[in-house]
Amino acid sequence: MRKIFLILATAVFMASCGSQAPKEPAINTLTAAEIADGWQLLFNGNDLNNWKIYNGGDVTGWKIVDGVLHNSGVGSDHGGDIITREQYQSFELYLEWMVDTASNSGIFFNVVENVAPALYQSGPEYQLIDDYNWPGELDAKQMSGANYDMHAPVGAEVLGLDEWNKTRLIVNGPKVQHWLNGVKVVEYELWSDDWYKRKDNSKWKNETFYGAATQGHIGLQDHGGLTMFRNIKIRKL
Repeated sequence: MRKIFLILATAVFMASCGSQAPKEPAINTLTAAEIADGWQLLFNGNDLNNWKIYNGGDVTGWKIVDGVLHNSGVGSDHGGDIITREQYQSFELYLEWMVDTASNSGIFFNVVENVAPALYQSGPEYQLIDDYNWPGELDAKQMSGANYDMHAPVGAEVLGLDEWNKTRLIVNGPKVQHWLNGVKVVEYELWSDDWYKRKDNSKWKNETFYGAATQGHIGLQDHGGLTMFRNIKIRKL
Protein backbone atom coordinates (compact mmCIF):
# COMPACT_ATOMS: atom_id res chain seq x y z
CA MET A 1 0.00 0.00 0.00
CA ARG A 2 2.83 2.34 0.94
CA LYS A 3 4.51 1.58 -2.38
CA ILE A 4 1.34 2.48 -4.30
CA PHE A 5 1.01 5.72 -2.33
CA LEU A 6 4.60 6.72 -3.17
CA ILE A 7 4.06 6.02 -6.85
CA LEU A 8 0.89 8.13 -6.90
CA ALA A 9 2.56 10.97 -4.97
CA THR A 10 5.48 10.96 -7.39
CA ALA A 11 3.14 11.05 -10.38
CA VAL A 12 1.22 13.98 -8.94
CA PHE A 13 4.47 15.86 -8.24
CA MET A 14 5.79 15.25 -11.76
CA ALA A 15 2.49 16.36 -13.30
CA SER A 16 2.44 19.55 -11.26
CA CYS A 17 6.01 20.36 -12.29
CA GLY A 18 5.18 19.74 -15.91
CA SER A 19 2.21 22.07 -15.80
CA GLN A 20 4.26 25.04 -14.59
CA ALA A 21 5.06 27.71 -17.16
CA PRO A 22 8.75 27.94 -18.12
CA LYS A 23 10.61 30.54 -16.11
CA GLU A 24 11.21 33.83 -17.91
CA PRO A 25 14.91 34.60 -18.39
CA ALA A 26 16.31 37.52 -16.43
CA ILE A 27 16.21 40.79 -18.35
CA ASN A 28 19.35 42.32 -19.85
CA THR A 29 21.15 38.98 -20.04
CA LEU A 30 22.39 36.74 -22.85
CA THR A 31 21.96 33.00 -23.15
CA ALA A 32 24.91 30.76 -23.91
CA ALA A 33 23.49 30.25 -27.40
CA GLU A 34 23.27 34.02 -27.99
CA ILE A 35 26.84 34.53 -26.84
CA ALA A 36 28.00 31.77 -29.19
CA ASP A 37 26.08 33.48 -32.00
CA GLY A 38 27.93 36.76 -31.45
CA TRP A 39 25.34 38.78 -29.52
CA GLN A 40 26.54 41.53 -27.18
CA LEU A 41 24.59 43.51 -24.60
CA LEU A 42 24.39 47.26 -25.18
CA PHE A 43 22.65 47.76 -21.83
CA ASN A 44 23.27 45.63 -18.74
CA GLY A 45 20.55 47.14 -16.56
CA ASN A 46 23.06 48.71 -14.18
CA ASP A 47 24.92 51.45 -16.02
CA LEU A 48 25.22 53.32 -19.33
CA ASN A 49 28.92 52.74 -19.94
CA ASN A 50 28.21 51.79 -23.58
CA TRP A 51 26.41 55.09 -24.26
CA LYS A 52 27.06 58.81 -24.46
CA ILE A 53 25.14 61.96 -25.36
CA TYR A 54 24.97 62.77 -29.07
CA ASN A 55 27.67 65.30 -29.99
CA GLY A 56 29.58 64.52 -26.80
CA GLY A 57 29.24 64.24 -23.05
CA ASP A 58 28.27 61.70 -20.42
CA VAL A 59 24.65 60.67 -20.05
CA THR A 60 22.86 62.69 -17.37
CA GLY A 61 19.22 63.06 -18.44
CA TRP A 62 18.35 59.34 -18.50
CA LYS A 63 17.82 56.99 -15.57
CA ILE A 64 17.72 53.29 -14.80
CA VAL A 65 14.75 52.00 -12.79
CA ASP A 66 14.69 48.31 -11.77
CA GLY A 67 16.91 47.38 -14.70
CA VAL A 68 14.85 49.36 -17.24
CA LEU A 69 16.24 52.37 -19.11
CA HIS A 70 14.03 55.47 -18.99
CA ASN A 71 14.51 58.63 -20.99
CA SER A 72 13.87 61.87 -19.11
CA GLY A 73 10.08 61.65 -19.53
CA VAL A 74 9.95 65.42 -19.73
CA GLY A 75 9.83 65.75 -23.50
CA SER A 76 11.21 68.47 -25.77
CA ASP A 77 14.58 66.67 -25.91
CA HIS A 78 15.15 67.56 -22.24
CA GLY A 79 17.53 64.69 -21.45
CA GLY A 80 19.39 64.65 -24.72
CA ASP A 81 19.59 61.84 -27.25
CA ILE A 82 22.04 59.04 -26.52
CA ILE A 83 24.21 57.01 -28.88
CA THR A 84 26.43 53.97 -28.56
CA ARG A 85 30.11 54.63 -28.04
CA GLU A 86 30.87 52.05 -30.70
CA GLN A 87 29.97 52.41 -34.38
CA TYR A 88 28.35 49.70 -36.49
CA GLN A 89 27.96 48.95 -40.18
CA SER A 90 26.07 45.68 -40.76
CA PHE A 91 24.24 44.36 -37.71
CA GLU A 92 21.08 42.98 -36.14
CA LEU A 93 19.73 45.01 -33.22
CA TYR A 94 17.12 43.68 -30.80
CA LEU A 95 15.40 45.60 -28.02
CA GLU A 96 12.14 45.82 -26.15
CA TRP A 97 10.31 49.11 -25.60
CA MET A 98 7.26 50.60 -23.96
CA VAL A 99 5.87 54.13 -24.31
CA ASP A 100 3.75 56.10 -21.89
CA THR A 101 0.49 57.75 -22.99
CA ALA A 102 0.97 60.19 -25.90
CA SER A 103 4.74 59.69 -25.89
CA ASN A 104 7.15 59.11 -28.76
CA SER A 105 10.78 58.28 -29.36
CA GLY A 106 12.92 56.56 -31.97
CA ILE A 107 15.78 54.20 -32.70
CA PHE A 108 18.46 55.52 -35.06
CA PHE A 109 21.36 53.99 -36.95
CA ASN A 110 24.32 55.17 -39.04
CA VAL A 111 24.38 58.23 -36.79
CA VAL A 112 27.35 60.57 -37.24
CA GLU A 113 28.37 63.18 -34.69
CA ASN A 114 29.30 66.82 -35.21
CA VAL A 115 27.51 67.18 -38.54
CA ALA A 116 24.14 68.38 -37.23
CA PRO A 117 22.55 69.67 -34.00
CA ALA A 118 20.28 66.59 -33.61
CA LEU A 119 20.83 62.92 -34.36
CA TYR A 120 17.61 62.70 -36.41
CA GLN A 121 19.28 64.97 -38.98
CA SER A 122 21.94 62.31 -39.44
CA GLY A 123 20.65 58.75 -39.15
CA PRO A 124 17.43 57.07 -40.34
CA GLU A 125 14.81 56.43 -37.66
CA TYR A 126 12.79 53.40 -36.60
CA GLN A 127 9.76 55.20 -35.15
CA LEU A 128 8.33 54.51 -31.66
CA ILE A 129 5.09 56.21 -30.64
CA ASP A 130 1.79 55.78 -28.83
CA ASP A 131 -0.23 55.06 -31.98
CA TYR A 132 -3.53 54.87 -30.11
CA ASN A 133 -3.56 57.98 -27.92
CA TRP A 134 -1.54 60.49 -29.89
CA PRO A 135 -3.36 63.85 -29.61
CA GLY A 136 -3.08 64.66 -33.32
CA GLU A 137 -3.65 62.71 -36.51
CA LEU A 138 -0.70 60.52 -37.46
CA ASP A 139 0.44 60.01 -41.02
CA ALA A 140 1.10 56.33 -41.80
CA LYS A 141 4.84 57.10 -42.08
CA GLN A 142 4.80 58.43 -38.49
CA MET A 143 3.46 55.28 -36.82
CA SER A 144 5.41 52.73 -34.80
CA GLY A 145 7.78 50.66 -36.90
CA ALA A 146 7.97 53.21 -39.71
CA ASN A 147 11.14 54.47 -41.30
CA TYR A 148 10.12 57.91 -40.13
CA ASP A 149 8.59 60.04 -42.91
CA MET A 150 10.02 57.66 -45.52
CA HIS A 151 8.30 54.25 -45.33
CA ALA A 152 5.01 53.38 -43.62
CA PRO A 153 4.85 50.09 -41.69
CA VAL A 154 2.72 47.30 -43.16
CA GLY A 155 1.00 44.80 -40.87
CA ALA A 156 2.30 46.40 -37.68
CA GLU A 157 0.54 45.48 -34.45
CA VAL A 158 1.55 47.60 -31.46
CA LEU A 159 0.86 46.16 -28.02
CA GLY A 160 -0.91 47.97 -25.18
CA LEU A 161 0.84 50.66 -23.17
CA ASP A 162 1.59 48.23 -20.33
CA GLU A 163 3.19 45.61 -22.60
CA TRP A 164 6.70 45.32 -24.00
CA ASN A 165 6.99 45.62 -27.78
CA LYS A 166 9.78 43.67 -29.46
CA THR A 167 11.84 45.35 -32.16
CA ARG A 168 14.43 43.94 -34.54
CA LEU A 169 16.37 46.25 -36.82
CA ILE A 170 18.50 44.49 -39.42
CA VAL A 171 20.99 46.54 -41.42
CA ASN A 172 23.07 44.56 -43.91
CA GLY A 173 24.96 47.08 -46.02
CA PRO A 174 22.29 49.10 -47.84
CA LYS A 175 19.50 46.60 -47.13
CA VAL A 176 17.35 47.41 -44.08
CA GLN A 177 14.47 45.60 -42.39
CA HIS A 178 12.22 46.82 -39.57
CA TRP A 179 10.55 44.08 -37.50
CA LEU A 180 7.87 44.69 -34.87
CA ASN A 181 6.54 41.94 -32.60
CA GLY A 182 7.67 39.19 -34.94
CA VAL A 183 6.42 40.79 -38.18
CA LYS A 184 8.57 42.42 -40.85
CA VAL A 185 6.81 45.76 -41.31
CA VAL A 186 9.27 47.77 -43.43
CA GLU A 187 11.99 46.88 -45.93
CA TYR A 188 14.07 49.27 -48.01
CA GLU A 189 17.43 49.83 -49.65
CA LEU A 190 19.51 52.83 -48.66
CA TRP A 191 20.81 55.07 -51.45
CA SER A 192 18.64 53.45 -54.11
CA ASP A 193 16.69 55.57 -56.62
CA ASP A 194 13.53 54.90 -54.63
CA TRP A 195 15.20 55.94 -51.38
CA TYR A 196 16.43 59.26 -52.81
CA LYS A 197 13.02 59.93 -54.32
CA ARG A 198 11.38 59.41 -50.94
CA LYS A 199 13.99 61.61 -49.23
CA ASP A 200 13.36 64.43 -51.70
CA ASN A 201 9.66 64.27 -50.81
CA SER A 202 10.14 64.13 -47.05
CA LYS A 203 11.13 66.46 -44.23
CA TRP A 204 14.73 65.37 -44.86
CA LYS A 205 14.99 66.84 -48.36
CA ASN A 206 17.30 69.67 -47.22
CA GLU A 207 19.26 67.61 -44.68
CA THR A 208 22.61 66.99 -46.36
CA PHE A 209 23.83 64.38 -43.89
CA TYR A 210 20.58 62.48 -43.38
CA GLY A 211 21.14 58.80 -44.21
CA ALA A 212 24.42 59.56 -45.98
CA ALA A 213 26.79 57.54 -43.78
CA THR A 214 27.56 53.89 -44.48
CA GLN A 215 28.22 53.22 -40.78
CA GLY A 216 27.74 54.99 -37.47
CA HIS A 217 26.33 54.93 -33.98
CA ILE A 218 23.04 53.44 -32.75
CA GLY A 219 20.86 56.15 -31.15
CA LEU A 220 17.90 56.37 -28.78
CA GLN A 221 15.79 59.51 -28.65
CA ASP A 222 14.55 61.57 -25.71
CA HIS A 223 11.88 63.45 -27.59
CA GLY A 224 8.31 63.52 -26.27
CA GLY A 225 7.13 62.01 -23.01
CA LEU A 226 8.39 58.78 -21.44
CA THR A 227 9.83 55.82 -23.32
CA MET A 228 11.40 52.78 -21.62
CA PHE A 229 13.89 50.26 -23.00
CA ARG A 230 15.30 46.90 -21.93
CA ASN A 231 17.07 43.85 -23.41
CA ILE A 232 19.11 45.99 -25.82
CA LYS A 233 21.51 43.72 -27.68
CA ILE A 234 23.33 43.62 -31.00
CA ARG A 235 25.30 41.26 -33.19
CA LYS A 236 27.50 42.19 -36.11
CA LEU A 237 26.75 40.63 -39.49
